[in-house]
Amino acid sequence: MSEKKKASLTTRILIAMILGAIVGGIIGAMGNPDWATIWLTEGIFRVVGQVFISLLQMLVVPLVFVSLVCGSSALSDPKVLGRVGGKTIALYLLTTGIAVTLALGAALLFKPGVGVEAAAATPASIAAGSPFTQVLIDMVPKNPVAAMAQGQMLPIILFSVLLGIAITLSGARGQRIGAWFNDMNEVIMKLVGLVMRFAPYGVFALIAILAATSDFAELKKLGKYVLLVFAVLFVHALVVYPTLLVLVGRLNPWMFLYKMRAAMLFAFSTASSNATLPITLETVRKRLGVSNKVASFTVPLGATINMDGTAIMQGIATGFIAQFYGIELGAGQFLMVVVMVILASIGTAGVPSVGLIVLAGVLSQVGLPAEGIAMILGIDRVLDMTRTAVNITGDATVTTLVAKSEGELDLDVFNDPEAGADFESATDEAEAPPERH
Repeated sequence: MSEKKKASLTTRILIAMILGAIVGGIIGAMGNPDWATIWLTEGIFRVVGQVFISLLQMLVVPLVFVSLVCGSSALSDPKVLGRVGGKTIALYLLTTGIAVTLALGAALLFKPGVGVEAAAATPASIAAGSPFTQVLIDMVPKNPVAAMAQGQMLPIILFSVLLGIAITLSGARGQRIGAWFNDMNEVIMKLVGLVMRFAPYGVFALIAILAATSDFAELKKLGKYVLLVFAVLFVHALVVYPTLLVLVGRLNPWMFLYKMRAAMLFAFSTASSNATLPITLETVRKRLGVSNKVASFTVPLGATINMDGTAIMQGIATGFIAQFYGIELGAGQFLMVVVMVILASIGTAGVPSVGLIVLAGVLSQVGLPAEGIAMILGIDRVLDMTRTAVNITGDATVTTLVAKSEGELDLDVFNDPEAGADFESATDEAEAPPERH
């Protein structure tokens, strides 16, 4: 075995992001010549980046299904599951409410839409999201297999939890099935470790494409809006979440943020909560010390209903568009925005730019023209990456708080900076099968 210490996954991802930004920036500065577009941006980089995203998405459904069945079957008392679910949903709604309130307050205070010239974009055509009542109906899967094939997270979560409860109530037969799911969960985690080996190359490709194709003129044109969104996102991630960890959980917030850095970088590079879900789940288990009983339920649920970063974008974008068109929003309309953003986030897929779909519905409810979305379309990808990092940080914060309240948080693991360090152990162990006893 080599004596040389391997660079951590976080370090390798960070290096890949920097190199990708440099290479992409050079291609963009050259004016995206045909050869670079054909062979690199739309060729090698696109293939590598999309393969990486596909590998992550490949893991999501089996990981959520098996992990949730294991977690819910381990909770022998269904009342415990109900208590965990109640706490989780309440905290997710609270953090989303704080996020959109902060965003609207910042938009009113700094007025990012005043004095902005119209962007040279055509009116946006954004599909409307499902009404909340339909989301509730669709939570119950008519066909669980079809829900898994289509990646519908809420139906998968509900079916997995019910199956886990049924396993618990089935005695000896249920124990045998539960043992199979536990073994399968270990196999899937090894698969996660294998996929992680490809991570730096995928991140490099995704960032290179972004740097080569981004319209930095639009970023400058909408500079006040962009800076305000970034500022509120950072305040929420570095002030609101740490405050909750201290006040509610009596936990060290800086240790939490230190251990979340790899997952946050993943979320930033993929701009998808769902694609980052395997990384988030592994981080809260191995790095933060949350038991599988809690993590397997709260993290997938958070990737589906908790979108604090998205709520911040929607709150500021609503104020920005209202100010651009010179439309005054009353107190009732601001309250409507808060309620709409919270409700609309439930059941919305954790995929890139999904916030624009939700925003279209919010604008229509308060009487603002949906065409205003066209002004922010060109710069949304950069903001989407940052708000996804905030989204998954919120998922991990709530998961940690719920676990602490239930006595399912290993404080020795949480407080140890080296506990579960990155994912090298998982990838190294993947090379050799575990011994059978």
